[in-house]
Amino acid sequence: MLIQGGVPLKGTIVVQGAKNAALPVIASSLLLRNKTIRIKRVPKLQDVFTMADLLRHLGAMVDFKNNEMTISLPDELSWETPKSLVRKMRASSLVLGPLLATTGRAILPLPGGCAIGSRPIDLHLKGLVKLGASIDLVHGAVHATANGLRGAKIYLDFPSVGATENLLMAAVFAEGETVIENAAREPEIRNLIDTLTLMGCAIDGTGTGTLRVLGTRELESAEIEIIPDRIEASTYLIAGAATRGEVTVSKVIPEHVDSIIAKLEEAGVGIEIKEDNISVFQRDKIRSVSLKTLPYPGFPTDVQPQFTALMATTEGTSIIQESVFESRFLHISELKRMGANIELQGNTAVVSGVPFLNGADVRATDLRAGAALIIAGLSSPEETSVFGLGHIWRGYEAMDEKIRSLGGKVDIVISEENGEHKW
Repeated sequence: MLIQGGVPLKGTIVVQGAKNAALPVIASSLLLRNKTIRIKRVPKLQDVFTMADLLRHLGAMVDFKNNEMTISLPDELSWETPKSLVRKMRASSLVLGPLLATTGRAILPLPGGCAIGSRPIDLHLKGLVKLGASIDLVHGAVHATANGLRGAKIYLDFPSVGATENLLMAAVFAEGETVIENAAREPEIRNLIDTLTLMGCAIDGTGTGTLRVLGTRELESAEIEIIPDRIEASTYLIAGAATRGEVTVSKVIPEHVDSIIAKLEEAGVGIEIKEDNISVFQRDKIRSVSLKTLPYPGFPTDVQPQFTALMATTEGTSIIQESVFESRFLHISELKRMGANIELQGNTAVVSGVPFLNGADVRATDLRAGAALIIAGLSSPEETSVFGLGHIWRGYEAMDEKIRSLGGKVDIVISEENGEHKW
């Protein structure tokens, strides 16, 4: 995107459905036989299209129109996933649990996705083994089989969102009770639990670190709405603050972004909350604050790059600690190209604020890094080009249109040099 920055963003945007909630809910449809699930508020994102194509390959009928997805399942599913689709995103691993529960076997090439760390699926696999699955790694693919899963007590070494979701879905048809301890508590998991409950599964402990799943034999058709995307909402709130503007995000759940609101208020950003609307406005000079990323309800790693971009133009020094993904600072070198004063010390970024950022040609290396660079470009008084548009479409629906609706001057162009899209 070509960005003519320096314009305070002003206006209101409606928050999309959460990508990180939609993907596991879509995957959960694989638990149904000869049934249908209707999912509302599904964002139009590249990762969603990839997941839909993956389900079609496995035998499902998927209809996706106007942010509503209807998935109809046959009596029998295929159980081998294609490398061409799985390598496009990490969330492909979410089909492993429901496939194993439904068909008793699954083949899954090791997933791809953003280059923000190794993100191994070993916690997924260890949990499935506890449920009675046999797992082998053959030529870079997971080969899983199970002659009926059995309930078990599973302790996760880390509250992994993906592992919690996969094991919840696998436990639906396991004989007896499954207990998942040190489970992730993200709102997206509650959305999945609500879906499974509507299908007819009994799950206790929603919102806590201990989940109990009572296995069942058959599920029913269901209808569910995807929760608002707290990461998208946070991104636009930070963009409003970074441009010293006035931005409102609507149809959001405020408690889902408590940690972001707390840090923005600490930085001196004005905040107003009215029911499902959150607004930011300029109140005082924005101050440097420090933070450490943590699992929910802590400060989310998916918002760290955007907040780092905000801190780049504040007075003082911020200490940003990344404790979730070891390679989540790939945006730092690009921000430094724009004049940011940032020093990396292992998993910590020391950000010394500068008066303003310069325009530059920068590249998005992953989804949230791309969002951070767009925020940096919008706050700079100069022209910025952000390359790597494909990463953005994985998580932000119509981002260019939403920015323009807030008064931002952005265009999508084709680089004559290499024919690549750029922001």
